[in-house]
Amino acid sequence: MYECETDGVVVRVKPNFSHNHSSPDEGLYVWTYEVEIENRRSAAVQLMSRKWTIADNLGVVREVGGKGVVGEQPVIAPGDIYAYSSGAPLETPSGLMIGSYEMQTAMGENLIVDIPAFSLDSPYETARTRPN
Repeated sequence: MYECETDGVVVRVKPNFSHNHSSPDEGLYVWTYEVEIENRRSAAVQLMSRKWTIADNLGVVREVGGKGVVGEQPVIAPGDIYAYSSGAPLETPSGLMIGSYEMQTAMGENLIVDIPAFSLDSPYETARTRPN
């Protein structure tokens, strides 16, 4: 599990390679990832938006973002944990993801909360497919 803390908000990510959704013969490699967001602050925070940077092992980078996560803009009370699952496809057998959440306090303060960088590794990665 990957973890980081920003301004009293802890983000944990656990990626998993999805054999069921991947098709290596067709150049499709899919990962699911579980995210936990723990609010250690003294006041509630609301997750407003997300921004992801996804890179494959050939250096192809794409940005993904939008309102909330999985169709929600959850309010996370002090001491609570919000959890969700999502996924990401690549055309190569490995890659990397990193990102951030924009959150807002009840007082209207905006926070940018880091999502830790995490690797997307599959059993199909070989020395031959890694970049030099």
